[in-house]
Amino acid sequence: MKGYVGNIEEAAKENENFRQVLYTGKNSQLVVMALKPGEEIGEEVHTLDQFIRIEAGKGKAVLAGTEHEIEDDWAIVVPAGMKHNFVNTGDEPMKLYTIYSPPEHRDGVVHATKEDAMADKTDEFDGKTTE
Repeated sequence: MKGYVGNIEEAAKENENFRQVLYTGKNSQLVVMALKPGEEIGEEVHTLDQFIRIEAGKGKAVLAGTEHEIEDDWAIVVPAGMKHNFVNTGDEPMKLYTIYSPPEHRDGVVHATKEDAMADKTDEFDGKTTE
């Protein structure tokens, strides 16, 4: 299939992995994530733009030191160079999808847990796309 066509809300809500890359194009990448209660992505800064939409759960987004309460149906845009973090403050998994522009991770990567993601030293985008 060329491109990606699918029910992203369903894909995000059904995802049990910390991170799963669904599609990688030349200029953008679609990823679903699940954060356990109390889990956070971890403070980071990207050299790319990132869009995030929360599909289930609640938490907080910390953008450049400012905290924002977030929950399902909320969207967040993180510009390149901004320090950020996302934390699940609820009692249920927080399910989300994110679009990186350009891609951030190796195409097809699946990390079942945050620990798996942190241990993967070959996670960075290597120029290979889904197609």
